[in-house]
Amino acid sequence: MALWLGERPLVLASKSAVRHALLRAAGIAVEVEPADLDERALEQRMPTSDPGAIAALLAREKARAVAIPMPDRLVLGADQTLALGERRFSKPGDRAAAREQLRALRGQTHSLHTAVALLRGGTVLLEHREAARLTMRAFSDDFLEAYLDAAGAAVTASVGGYQLEKAGIQLFERIEGDHFVILGLPLLALLHYFRQQRWLAA
Repeated sequence: MALWLGERPLVLASKSAVRHALLRAAGIAVEVEPADLDERALEQRMPTSDPGAIAALLAREKARAVAIPMPDRLVLGADQTLALGERRFSKPGDRAAAREQLRALRGQTHSLHTAVALLRGGTVLLEHREAARLTMRAFSDDFLEAYLDAAGAAVTASVGGYQLEKAGIQLFERIEGDHFVILGLPLLALLHYFRQQRWLAA
């Protein structure tokens, strides 16, 4: 018996290869249809500076952009924000920006806020957000350059300039929180909801 019991595959409104891989590995039939949104422009119009609320709103808007033209499909949007105190970070645009972010984060504890929104048409079926706390070690400038060399273009793929599932794990001395939340998808909460709806084998 298949684990996914939905009539059609879940639609993931994200181009994140990690989110796609996590859903597939969990046994969920999934199709990818990335949302075409200007996230930075959306953020500038937001009435809040709360990083969790911003992640939730971006996740919802991504899902909505894909769900409206596909009203009979389940569409999942997801987003993640990084905050160091009152300062919020976006994905670095290049190596220099990644270096600047990592210098600001080293020796400090920052938070990752991850949110998902599940929509069918214009109806929000689920919104969920979680946070994790990560402490970077006080690495040297020489290590930072070696890390940037090893990570290559991947430093621009994730906020903070790191990916824990790759060489980015070497930047940290302590991690508090759910591993899937850190990777960008609160998977356990999502699977629980799917089982409640009988879309997953229980």
